[in-house]
Amino acid sequence: MIIVYIILGAVAIGALWIIATYNGLIRSKNRVDESYSDIDVQLKRRYDLIPNLVETVRGYMTHERETLVKLTEARTAAMSTRENKTASLAEKENAENALSQTLKSLFAVTENYPALRASENFLQLQNELSDTENKIQAARRFYNGNVRDFNIKIQIFPTNIIANMLKFNKYDFFQANDGERQNIQVKL
Repeated sequence: MIIVYIILGAVAIGALWIIATYNGLIRSKNRVDESYSDIDVQLKRRYDLIPNLVETVRGYMTHERETLVKLTEARTAAMSTRENKTASLAEKENAENALSQTLKSLFAVTENYPALRASENFLQLQNELSDTENKIQAARRFYNGNVRDFNIKIQIFPTNIIANMLKFNKYDFFQANDGERQNIQVKL
């Protein structure tokens, strides 16, 4: 009879371990999904600010239409890639990086327009976009931290046994593209 109790106790402990491990994996997976959603919120905010920026800049920059067209195209491409459920994280990342680069070029061009730089509306939009870019970077760092924790959890023993049985897959990290890895050259 004692052997039956020992076997039942071992089975109960094993079942509790499996339940606790599964719940921990689900909790970590949901944190990764939530942090990815946080990135989407900030990207949506950026998408909403760009048309206002373009309208503010349009009146001042009659000779720079090409820059505005590129910005609008980059925004559209990033939004459609973000909404595409089959797009990979790398494709989404590349579209967002292209939009960021286009925004940087717009702000560089505005240096030639002192009246635009003095515009209160432009300055407010520029500050909001800068703040949004910082929030996007923070959200990406938070996402990468959650991805790291989840990926470690599904790779270490003995949790990896349950993760493999239940087909939990690794998440990809957000990474800098090749252009962002280059050294900046300062010429004086």
